[in-house]
Amino acid sequence: MPDTSDRETVRKLLATHGRTYADQAHIQLRDTPQPLYQLLVLSCLLSARIRSDTAVASSRALTGAGFRDARRMADATWQERVDALGRGGYRRYDERTSAQLGAGAELLLDKYHGDLRRLRAEAGGNIDRLRSLLRQVPGLGPVGVDIFLREVQGVWPEVAPYLDKKALQGARKRGLPDEPRALARLTGHTDPAVFAAAMVRAALERPRERPGTDGARDAS
Repeated sequence: MPDTSDRETVRKLLATHGRTYADQAHIQLRDTPQPLYQLLVLSCLLSARIRSDTAVASSRALTGAGFRDARRMADATWQERVDALGRGGYRRYDERTSAQLGAGAELLLDKYHGDLRRLRAEAGGNIDRLRSLLRQVPGLGPVGVDIFLREVQGVWPEVAPYLDKKALQGARKRGLPDEPRALARLTGHTDPAVFAAAMVRAALERPRERPGTDGARDAS
């Protein structure tokens, strides 16, 4: 059974770091096509070696430009996507990422009619299969898949608890159990995505960072 000190550590972590990247990007995550697609795009952006704040701002810029679903992303020109990424500050990888977003949108439209719930159904509750299907999306490597699954577990219950290496690293850094099942027992009634996000932000926290700030270079 988790001891009192572990529960207090978790309480403090949730108070200072308990915010998902989807929430930070103003994505109201639900099990519906648009927010799921927006989370996928955010996961692609976060997986690059770039500051998380920049990736989040670029996600919001893409949404603000109207690219809220796979169809609109695919219909946008390469330059329109580059311009939106630039407005978010995502300039180092903007040209390559624009091409990947276009190709990824086309793939989702061709295979799943732009609806990630169809991809989920094809996986049939098998997380390894789900990871494999997500890896087919251009620009979404192992890190991006981990980010997507960490964040989506609140609305796709079969994924939870999803505590990847980065989340476990954060737990270890704060003296919490770094074995997935033991750490999961500390979740309690907290949204598993929020819990995982707190662990990840703890892992990425800089030594002299003030509590509650996000100085992470990325979410990977």
